[in-house]
Amino acid sequence: MQTLFQSEGIKYPLVRRGKVRDVYRVEDKRHLIIVACDRISAFDHVLPTPVPGKGEILTRMSNFWFDQTTHIVPNHLVDIDPVNSSDWHGHAERVCEALRGRTVLVKKAEPLPIEAIVRGYLVGSGWKEYCHTGSVCGISLTSGLAEADKLPEPLFTPSTKAGPGRHDENISLSKAVDLVGKEIAQKVKDLSLRLYTFAAEFAESRGIIIADTKFELGVTV
Repeated sequence: MQTLFQSEGIKYPLVRRGKVRDVYRVEDKRHLIIVACDRISAFDHVLPTPVPGKGEILTRMSNFWFDQTTHIVPNHLVDIDPVNSSDWHGHAERVCEALRGRTVLVKKAEPLPIEAIVRGYLVGSGWKEYCHTGSVCGISLTSGLAEADKLPEPLFTPSTKAGPGRHDENISLSKAVDLVGKEIAQKVKDLSLRLYTFAAEFAESRGIIIADTKFELGVTV
């Protein structure tokens, strides 16, 4: 299995390199090429040693869930195997071989300035807050819950979407309304809860627990 720390040799202009993904702009300016590399990040730092095949596995998992949830919300995927299209003629075969299985063509979208976090179990930072305040992200819970207990119902706990070098901060729904407006904030909450509930039930039927998750939503441009 090949290891790809960062993509090279692509004819499209590079937009940015994230912690894991490299993003390129297509000529029509309405689409992007996203390459999932094998980089590993921890606490906002990219580690020097990649994990072989990580980007391919990440891409397969992402594509699987995008396909499973199209009945709830449309997504940005246009082509999950663009490297084999005629647009890639002219690229060196070694470049194409390195990118297959980890590259997607997507619609360009304007990301919302909030991240949609849904918690289904009392773990992590939610558990720490509950121990001190009896609440999670300001949402009061019943007393007597233990660590890793399943919550009575999933909680929508949004956060800011911080830029490079900064950390996301948990915010209230009212603060999310201030950032994106009441209608969009409510839609993000409803979609996030539906997505989590569907995915959690799907996974649980196969012996897997999804304790919590984070969604990032945007508006196509």
